[in-house]
Amino acid sequence: MLKLGIIGSHTITEQMLAAANISKRYQLTSVYSRSKERAKHFGQHYGATEFFDDLKAFFTQGSFDVVYIASPNSCHFDQAKLAIENNKQVIVEKPAFVNPQQFQTLRDLLQKHPKVHLVEAARHMYTPLYQLAKDKVKSMQTIQGATITTMKYSSRYDKVLDLSSKTPNIFNPDFAGGALMDLGVYGVYLAVDLFGLPKATHYYPTMIRSGVDGKGVAILTYAGFTVTLNIGKTANSYLPTEIYGLKEAVVFDNAFDTRRISYYDSHQQEHELIPDHLYGNTMLDEMLAFADMFEKPNENAVQERYRKQLTLAKQVNDVMYALRQSANLTFPAD
Repeated sequence: MLKLGIIGSHTITEQMLAAANISKRYQLTSVYSRSKERAKHFGQHYGATEFFDDLKAFFTQGSFDVVYIASPNSCHFDQAKLAIENNKQVIVEKPAFVNPQQFQTLRDLLQKHPKVHLVEAARHMYTPLYQLAKDKVKSMQTIQGATITTMKYSSRYDKVLDLSSKTPNIFNPDFAGGALMDLGVYGVYLAVDLFGLPKATHYYPTMIRSGVDGKGVAILTYAGFTVTLNIGKTANSYLPTEIYGLKEAVVFDNAFDTRRISYYDSHQQEHELIPDHLYGNTMLDEMLAFADMFEKPNENAVQERYRKQLTLAKQVNDVMYALRQSANLTFPAD
């Protein structure tokens, strides 16, 4: 069983820990927080026995094999770098890193630590339901584009609207926040995985008073078609995600928390894609896949999947950066 350390005590961490527990492949041992009391308060409930408020001590003294990093976006690079240097397996919440320079630096560092894996927690890419959709899209003879919607109102936007409140990290440029850097990455993952790297990228953000994009529209241009990304954290959208063939279409109920995908044939008949399983916890498939990558270094198929996912993560990072450049959105790490 893999011993797990965590950085970040948020809702997404709780969901990950629930998935890790169900998988029976991980055991939480170590928690880092800026406050040791907060680390204890969060971690004891899940069976952790080690609590740290010093990051270097966490990595050098913590008795864990794998670290899950769910800190603010701007912290991911330094924390992942320390993890690799200390030969810890690394799961980084999306978006893994702020810019291509950070990503390439860590890919180079991985060459010096060949037993270490670095994976980005893009949960929607690991479900069998998504794989059925991907296969169906690949079978369509003509692709005419897609509209991908990742827009959900964030409760933390209330604090942005409240002028007396401190700006939450997710809406703070100092922490590489904003809609594109949060929900937007889900849509970029779908587009790049299904269609490859675009020929051109443009992002049209709606800025909010904290200095980041609250919502926006991205256009990815491919040979013969475009993909539109509707992104937002300041409004709710109930639109599905659609991929257009000639007379066919593949329709996702939700691009980042997918529960139902249908294929509409040339006669406009709906065919629901039925996977062999659909877990209630949408992080379970990825946590199982990550455990295989960490524990089965000699299985060629498992490690080939890891290499493909790392390459895809790097491509997504490149596109995210290009979208930000097109809109003159910059962060301190740039």
